[in-house]
Amino acid sequence: MVETQVSRRATNSGPGRLLIAVYLLFAIAATSRAGLQIATRFDEAPVAYLLSALAALIYIVAAVGLARAGHAGRRVALACCSVELVGVVGVGVLSLVDADLFPDETVWSQFGSGYGYVPLVLPVLGLFWLWRTRPTAP
Repeated sequence: MVETQVSRRATNSGPGRLLIAVYLLFAIAATSRAGLQIATRFDEAPVAYLLSALAALIYIVAAVGLARAGHAGRRVALACCSVELVGVVGVGVLSLVDADLFPDETVWSQFGSGYGYVPLVLPVLGLFWLWRTRPTAP
């Protein structure tokens, strides 16, 4: 019998589980940080704190997309990882070129140096994992 269905490798299996766990960890960390900063010191650096909240939202949605592992989940995770990579590189460059733009650090400031550069590496790993588990023809 010839199989005509496209073979799919799940994004939520094997090393993908670790990737999802790291995304969830960063979602918790960024949400906690942004929530506290917005609640207590929003007037000091609103852009920085809102960017941290955006990063938290992206981490949450990326984790859900990777965990769902279906076509829609892959598309969501791909969009999140792409936006995250552009965000961390853009904010990283801006935070080095003009430090006055960010009176307080964001999750993505200086390419995520405050988090051991994991925010820079994470979307690259996410995009690699999505590529590695892409659907293949039989």
